[in-house]
Amino acid sequence: MDGAPNVSVLSSLQEAQEDMAPVKKGILERLNSGEVVIGDGGFVFALEKRGYVKAGPWTPEAAVTHPEAVRQLHREFLRAGANVMQTFTFYASDDKLENRGQNLQLSGQHINEAACDLAREVASEGDALVAGGVSQTPSYLSCKSESEVKAIFKKQLDVFVKKNVDFLIAEYFEHVEEAVWAVEVLKTTGKPVAATLCIGPEGDLNGLSPGDCAVRLVKAGAQIVGVNCHFDPMTCVKTARLMKEGVERVGLRAHYMVQPLAYHTPDCNRQGFIDLPEFPFALEPRVLTRWDMHRYAREAYKAGVRYIGGCCGFEPYHIRAVAEELAPERGSLPAATEKHGLWGKGLELHTKPWVRARSRRDYWENINPASGRPLCPSLSNPEGWGVTKGHADLIQHPEPTSPEEIQHLLQMQRKAKTKA
Repeated sequence: MDGAPNVSVLSSLQEAQEDMAPVKKGILERLNSGEVVIGDGGFVFALEKRGYVKAGPWTPEAAVTHPEAVRQLHREFLRAGANVMQTFTFYASDDKLENRGQNLQLSGQHINEAACDLAREVASEGDALVAGGVSQTPSYLSCKSESEVKAIFKKQLDVFVKKNVDFLIAEYFEHVEEAVWAVEVLKTTGKPVAATLCIGPEGDLNGLSPGDCAVRLVKAGAQIVGVNCHFDPMTCVKTARLMKEGVERVGLRAHYMVQPLAYHTPDCNRQGFIDLPEFPFALEPRVLTRWDMHRYAREAYKAGVRYIGGCCGFEPYHIRAVAEELAPERGSLPAATEKHGLWGKGLELHTKPWVRARSRRDYWENINPASGRPLCPSLSNPEGWGVTKGHADLIQHPEPTSPEEIQHLLQMQRKAKTKA
């Protein structure tokens, strides 16, 4: 028919429209222009609570076994305002997957590939980037060589290159030496590299200061440096300030990121929240409110941090609070604000008048939440065994933990409590 559309013409128009589609700015383009980049939250803790991750190994096989759960969590963080979909590849190295007798049937490659696909799928639904992440390894704790540890990172990196992630993150390192090794491997791709340590103001587990740690990471090739996990937001912001001061002191430049816990940790020592008696199954009384997150976002921004996200304990509503606090700087509110209302404004619709009276900023900014636990102590005594790389008790192995090992650990625990 004369009026029928020409298929070749329609195809050309479609291709032209795709060519004209806006290209997402990369992580360094965003940070170099002064944009605030909001990260996502803590997948292993969030998915453990939902029944898809086992506490202890904390491994991410759910990317393969329950992709719908991982995909949904990505979507919730995207809706909350996150600009980065970090691949659910925490502890996805083969040595970790085989550690302590897990006998998993899934390889690291299988999990990493599935995680990349899920992150990319959801990132394409909004203005988000995909970050491939590696983390500390049992091999390092077991004193394996630099080349052996780097080979583990390289194996994960091969998947990230194949899946063409937007940038790379070396996260959750207690020893800066291992983080430097990770950065040296990741930078070979030419992609932007971020590196975060799970340290506080006292420095890494070998006693190297935050400033010196940051300098080593920048010299190794990381363009973005900072901290994640182990400590609460304000402690992490303080640590990031120290890192920034150290980098600037030697005349180097970097961008800074913070992805803290969503738990209050004023009583933690150098090891962080894993030394708390409540870790990991009784941390709920320590959870930060969304209003605490507003303060965190503002303090991080004032400290010069422009990559602001979360780690263990962070749920999408926490990230939404970060995005809402920084909306003036970002120029927009997250989609999830539609069901929130800034500073409790939605409570104006509540049926009870005393609740309607709480629909104001000054009320929530000044709230001092009660724990509801009459016998709850305000602080805990961290166990603080003081062991790190090189100690016999940290040598990892693929065999299950034996009853004899458990008895030894109980003896160690009793000694630690006696010293506390």
